Amino acid sequence: MTFTVRIQVRNADLDTNGHVRGPKYLEYADQARWECVQAAGVRLDALAAAHLGPVNLETTIRFEREIRGGEIKVVTEFEYHGKTGRVHQELCADGTRLAAVHSVTGLLDLRTRRLVPDAERIGAFATEPGLLGL
Repeated sequence: MTFTVRIQVRNADLDTNGHVRGPKYLEYADQARWECVQAAGVRLDALAAAHLGPVNLETTIRFEREIRGGEIKVVTEFEYHGKTGRVHQELCADGTRLAAVHSVTGLLDLRTRRLVPDAERIGAFATEPGLLGL
């Protein structure tokens, strides 16, 4: 299942050439990912009480078109492979893909500082696990 959020590009997000600065792409992707996790009903205090925390292990961005302003749509989709999960995100406007962001994530045991063996375990903390690809 995918999750979609709309984000308004602010003037402060633009560089002197009038397009969105590179680090903002990551911020948009992070914002959309967290909104998805919250919409799925995962409470960070519940994860913390279980001594667990989500971690980002790797992120890549493929820039395809300039983002020059207005509103963008970020589509987020999760999948899991043992200890890690993959988050695939597309930043779009007017039906055109502007960028793709791919992240490798995991669920960290905060006591042992190791990834839990099953990243899908986050689903146990969700009221809407389908939004997390579960």
